Amino acid sequence: MLPFYENALALVKKAAKTGNFPQDLMTILEEPQSIHSVNIPVRMDNGSLRIFRGFRVQHNNAAGPYKGGIRYHPEVNMNEVKALALLMTMKCAVVNIPLGGGKGGIEVDSRKLSKKELEAMTRGYTRMLAPVIGPDKDIPAPDVYTDSTVMSWIYDEYSRVVGKDSPGVVTGKPIEIGGSLGRASATAQGGVYVLLELVKKLGKNPKDMTVAVQGFGNAGSFVAKLLYKEGFKIVAVSDSKGGMACLSGIDPVKAHTCKIDKQSVMECEIASEMFHVHGGADCRKVSNSELLTLPCDILVLSALENQVTSANAESIQAKIVLELANGPTNMEGDAILERRGILVLPDILANAGGVTVSYFEWVQNMKGEKWSEEAVAAKLKGKMVEAMGEVWSVSEQYKVGLRQAALISALRRLAPMVLGT
Repeated sequence: MLPFYENALALVKKAAKTGNFPQDLMTILEEPQSIHSVNIPVRMDNGSLRIFRGFRVQHNNAAGPYKGGIRYHPEVNMNEVKALALLMTMKCAVVNIPLGGGKGGIEVDSRKLSKKELEAMTRGYTRMLAPVIGPDKDIPAPDVYTDSTVMSWIYDEYSRVVGKDSPGVVTGKPIEIGGSLGRASATAQGGVYVLLELVKKLGKNPKDMTVAVQGFGNAGSFVAKLLYKEGFKIVAVSDSKGGMACLSGIDPVKAHTCKIDKQSVMECEIASEMFHVHGGADCRKVSNSELLTLPCDILVLSALENQVTSANAESIQAKIVLELANGPTNMEGDAILERRGILVLPDILANAGGVTVSYFEWVQNMKGEKWSEEAVAAKLKGKMVEAMGEVWSVSEQYKVGLRQAALISALRRLAPMVLGT
């Protein structure tokens, strides 16, 4: 199995070849424009001094300032961050927003830090990166194990370093200090808009379709609730510890309440009222790997990368895969799904709602405006529907899957900007 960055790059190169783009384009895009590695000293609560290693990869800014999240995770590494930065460049181009791709991270299990230690680490990271980030240079956002509070610390520290109020330095901030309405559910909502367009093109009725959701966190819980409202039947959900499957259907609102209360849906009782059980319907606990191969119409991947591989792609029973996570299907798995006729709504299209509303937040900050939640939703829907229409058209033109079509669509926009033609 290829490492994450090599896998992502191979997919882009394949699209470049299919779309007959100049070799110069890939020569430029195959390496980031700049890579920053920092060592952050933090005085811990017990008085000891620890050094945390952080990264920021700036892939390409031909379309506009670098844009991409910051993740706090013990397994963060340069290969992963490079891959995610490359995918961000593609993602921004797919939905036609004037931003480039970036990504950052710190090697840390943030759950083991106190709030004071977490804030000190975040502010130290911000000070070290202050010369290379900013509203017109590079605009970070939340990602794995970072949130609006972390963004507020970055905003405050960066503003202190540069000596002026700079809300546009990050997105995903709390609403009261410049965050955008609609941002929390944006990734899921964007995915739902794209999925509904696909369902419409296939002539299907949501009420006749079943959904399994791997990754019942922020994006996964939101998408389950939104799809439930649209009439889809949610038949399985899982988090990092495992999940539940119930063919008679799951109420995602009650399931999420239970998850918050018990820390995992695995701890919820099978007989609880969150399950629509009728006459001894088949409800059982499942592992994350089991959930992937359950019988369903739509499989939502909203956990981590490399979930669908050559090891399990032959066993997937879903007819549609919606990628809300970044890189959840590797190249080998993707080829198997395509051969089997399973439609994959790829990450760079399906989860682009998050960066799209981040862009809206940045615009509001730069213009000193505040948009209503309805206005944000309408603008998001317009972007996602337009992008889906274009990707579908490219797919038909080149007779390729939606992933390759999305990448070709992105490269079409990027080529003149990157090559200066």
